Amino acid sequence: MNRIIDIFKRAKESNLPVLLPFVCAGSPTVDSLLTILPALEAGGASIVEIGFPYSDPVADGPTIAAAMHEAIEQGMNPDLIFEQVASVRDQIDLGLVAMVSSSIVIALGGPDEFCRRASEAGFDGCIFPDLVFEESGPFRDACKKHRLTNTMLISPSTPADRAGEISKSSTGFVYLLARAGITGERSDIPDIGGRVRTLRQKSTTPIACGFGISSPEQVKAVIQYADGAIVGSALVRRLVEAHELQKDPALEAEVFLTELSVGSLSMDELL
Repeated sequence: MNRIIDIFKRAKESNLPVLLPFVCAGSPTVDSLLTILPALEAGGASIVEIGFPYSDPVADGPTIAAAMHEAIEQGMNPDLIFEQVASVRDQIDLGLVAMVSSSIVIALGGPDEFCRRASEAGFDGCIFPDLVFEESGPFRDACKKHRLTNTMLISPSTPADRAGEISKSSTGFVYLLARAGITGERSDIPDIGGRVRTLRQKSTTPIACGFGISSPEQVKAVIQYADGAIVGSALVRRLVEAHELQKDPALEAEVFLTELSVGSLSMDELL
């Protein structure tokens, strides 16, 4: 069974949420993945989304966009990402998802070639955030061929019927955006209950929710309804700040994920 599908299956059986942090490959340093991925697992992460740096990131706020530009300037590229994931794959049980622009995929030879290389490196799934649903067929087929999950995004403005089709066409999990706009930390608690209930009536695909999720309270609010919570900008910012302060980004990653995982659980779940 695909690792991501298995993670959500076991989480459901155990009645536990899935934490899905996002990191930008090459941030804060070119070789950060090698230490940050094991640290995230130690902190309670189950699946990690690895962003492939792109010069024109889609829907990413200033924190992630800056991290991506810095990573590119430092020499990060898809070949290095594949190499680093392959070198650390045997050390971790995490599900690994490539978050990558379809433009990068096409530049690397197309969906089939990209998915082949991603699978061989040790990725378990893909997200192509800028891909229009109607044009996703070749990408979904390539993921299926190479035993990768294919997660698609549902925005707050997506009509219910279309959201259901997107969810049913996704494998592993579907990415439900908690709010409109761009990524970035927020202080408010997202209200996703109604949208999740509607989506569950149309599809059985697990639901992970992200966009502006940055605190234990927000994670706890999200997992009341969704199967998993995605945390991106808050983690990326902490890693960059730790590096700038000459602290250990990997330790910061583990501490932050521990705060999110422990702080989001009830006392009964902790005992």
